[in-house]
Amino acid sequence: MENMMETDQRAIPCLLMRGGTSRGPFFLESDLPADRAARDRVLLAAMGSPDKRQIDGLGGAHPLTSKVGIVRRSSTPGVDLDFLFAQLQPDRDIVDTTPNCGNMLAAVVPFAIERGLIEAQDGTTTARVLTLNTNMQCDITVQTPNRRLQYGGGARIDGVPGTSAPIVINFLDTAGSVCEGLLPTGKVLDRIDVEGEGVAPFSIDVTCIDNGMPMVLMRAADMGRTGYESVAEMNADTELKAKLEALRLAAGQLMGLGDVRDKSYPKMCLLAAPQHGGSIATRCFIPHVCHDAIGVLAAVTVGTACVLTGSVAEGLAVAGDGLVKTISVEHPTGEFSVELELDANDSQNVIRAALLRTARLLMRGEVMIPAEAATE
Repeated sequence: MENMMETDQRAIPCLLMRGGTSRGPFFLESDLPADRAARDRVLLAAMGSPDKRQIDGLGGAHPLTSKVGIVRRSSTPGVDLDFLFAQLQPDRDIVDTTPNCGNMLAAVVPFAIERGLIEAQDGTTTARVLTLNTNMQCDITVQTPNRRLQYGGGARIDGVPGTSAPIVINFLDTAGSVCEGLLPTGKVLDRIDVEGEGVAPFSIDVTCIDNGMPMVLMRAADMGRTGYESVAEMNADTELKAKLEALRLAAGQLMGLGDVRDKSYPKMCLLAAPQHGGSIATRCFIPHVCHDAIGVLAAVTVGTACVLTGSVAEGLAVAGDGLVKTISVEHPTGEFSVELELDANDSQNVIRAALLRTARLLMRGEVMIPAEAATE
């Protein structure tokens, strides 16, 4: 690519990629500043945050399109790639690298092949990826017939138009990704007394759980909602959102997360009985905007609650029998299926989670950063 004479901008190579139902630029770690503060300034400038339209950057004016992936070859024995996920917000100057994102994770191996970090094998290519955010490992398998990365195929995921090549993610250890353990309060069910500014005090049963994503799950009926409302209705429901935020702040303390006011977790999820032949119906907030679908690791975490005796999902979820269960998590734009395997000696212990995603390279090139944002 021929560079023009820039005097006040810096060009940084990146690939714009869709991962699952999310989208954002992917960078080699070596192309970004080593200093964290300088790196965060670059990422904010690249995405155009803070600005609700992100008009001066690559962001799509929504949390699902305000995500960044940073990848490097791993030095950890047995691991091929290290992945650092960064969650930005359209209208805030926050770069949060504490949570995972299973959707963006789906694009890591395609990115690594595109940038030459790993070589494609004949047929399929499997790479072990370490998510630096939470020290979680997974095996990701992509389609590479004749050693060529394939994006097209017949796999369909709700929330993305058309079909693509399947990408299989097999999580090796998701329990306690951010919190101390699967059930960070030590209980499968907690009753929390909630008080907050502009919110009448209330009490509610919740399940605080982290099997890849810290979440607070509650029955929609306990919040005076059906759990089948549209995303637009949920986002316009200021009373509900105020109650959810007050509950989130209280639950964050109980989960050992401290003050979560400026954090993107725990996510909040309303549960209801399935409507369309699935296992459970969901309306998730991430954490202040209702998700059009559901995040990958959020689906794993919700699915886990569906198989735990005594959780808020009990009596609502249809989980079936056997040690290996396919949990279909219904969401506003379809469903997300997760395969969970239970410990034969402890039915309250999930030992494996696997799922299907897709990804696609959207654009390759350089993102232009104002020079003052790129200085270390």
